[in-house]
Amino acid sequence: MDPRYSVQDVVCCALCKTAVAPIYCNVCHTHLCSDCVGNHFSMDPRLLDAPCLITDIPTTGYDYLYNVSCLSDEEIWTSGHNEIIKLYNLKGKLLTSLRTKSAQMPQDITMTRSGTLVYADYLNRSINLVSGTEIQTLITLRGWKPFGLWSTSSGDLLVIQNRDDEKQTKLVRYSGNTQKQSFQRDEQGNMLFSSDSTYTVHLSENRNLDICVADNGAGAVVVISAAGKLRFRYIGTPSTTREPFRPDGIITDSRANILTSDPGNHSIHIIDQDGHFLRYIHNCGLQNPYGLCVDSRDNLFVAERKTGRVKKIQYYK
Repeated sequence: MDPRYSVQDVVCCALCKTAVAPIYCNVCHTHLCSDCVGNHFSMDPRLLDAPCLITDIPTTGYDYLYNVSCLSDEEIWTSGHNEIIKLYNLKGKLLTSLRTKSAQMPQDITMTRSGTLVYADYLNRSINLVSGTEIQTLITLRGWKPFGLWSTSSGDLLVIQNRDDEKQTKLVRYSGNTQKQSFQRDEQGNMLFSSDSTYTVHLSENRNLDICVADNGAGAVVVISAAGKLRFRYIGTPSTTREPFRPDGIITDSRANILTSDPGNHSIHIIDQDGHFLRYIHNCGLQNPYGLCVDSRDNLFVAERKTGRVKKIQYYK
């Protein structure tokens, strides 16, 4: 039994969310009911029981480190609480740095399939492409500001946007600078995403083309189909966390699993493409994990907000 609970507490199963959970998995620190325990231990046996730290990469010059994006298996772009975006190798050597066009902090960064860096400038309302030392403004928003940013497998850009009055948030798909789709409400007319700009919103496209959004303000991972239909909301596993679940970074891997950072609990949640919890990464000395990316071998890179370090972690066998 989890030592943080007494016999008077009613703890629900982390998988089905309804049944009383008398079983506790000491590997994943997960509560399970008898019906779900078999499913839990059969879930993706390729996942390591204890993920291992491969490399610990220091960055410099950031009061807080927010984002990381893989240029290749050997190089990563980073951004934090200033206007400088930096490229490092895995030994922590600074290869290049650039200042945003507006000299404002980038809200998010992403890589296109061709290796072009793209960043969102919240205060300048713009989406910008970086080519060498040149920065080109691709999209300038009116009445909205960009939050999260993702370059899709088809070459489109997905942009989470917050309205100036902070009362609405929407997700927009662009081909170049042309808007193709806009998603804001579910089939019942409810808002898909929270609208408080004091919280972060990041996103990633999965292999099945679902769009996975880490909505920090809502305390949920919101997953919609490519057509904008709400598939599920993952709200964490409250029975196994000390602080409220507030996801920040999010990434998907080659096996369509979804990984999201949980800074308040110093952990990463791994769920499958249908929203079923698989396990945590809560070792490797993680401290306030924020931005996430994966390389071509499904190694995970984790940007730690306060330490300014990027940790490369192996989580598959």
